[in-house]
Amino acid sequence: MDQHVQRQDHSGGLAFIAKSELLNADEVARALKRMAHEIVERNLNLENVVLVAVQRGGVPFGQVLQGLLADIGGQAIALGLLDVSFYRDDLDQRPVPTSAATSIPSSLEEKTVILVDDVLFTGRTIRAAFTALSDWGRPRVVQLAVMVDRGHRELPIRPDYVGKNLPSSRDEAIVAQIDGVWIGTRGAQ
Repeated sequence: MDQHVQRQDHSGGLAFIAKSELLNADEVARALKRMAHEIVERNLNLENVVLVAVQRGGVPFGQVLQGLLADIGGQAIALGLLDVSFYRDDLDQRPVPTSAATSIPSSLEEKTVILVDDVLFTGRTIRAAFTALSDWGRPRVVQLAVMVDRGHRELPIRPDYVGKNLPSSRDEAIVAQIDGVWIGTRGAQ
């Protein structure tokens, strides 16, 4: 990949300038397949498992995991979409986010919810997701699947399934998509 290529992402108006590709599409696909196998191994009965993808970045990863789990586990897994925009604790520090649809297929009461997101950084988005999930019932357990764990946690949150651990500096940005993972910088458009 050419250096300093601008890529589209959903970061609230800031452009992402990629410096280098960390994972290509094949590596992302392999990581997702491994994560799906780990999910099946840990949750032998997928009957009560529901995937819930965090809007926006987690959605493509949730969709791929849904297909992989159906192939590996032999049964369809429900996929919900969760918008955490107005559950964030930093609304006074950032522009009001563009919200997206929340669509949860059923009550989450006594279900095993696998929360899916693209990049785990400070943990604040996942904290917001936990709060948002509580509006849809009380799951038996919530497990966390992320494509990239980049460290720098501000809250005691740990993923159960990780595509790749990619330590980075706080000044760097990571964008994870189905077609690859890049490290770079964010700046005004």
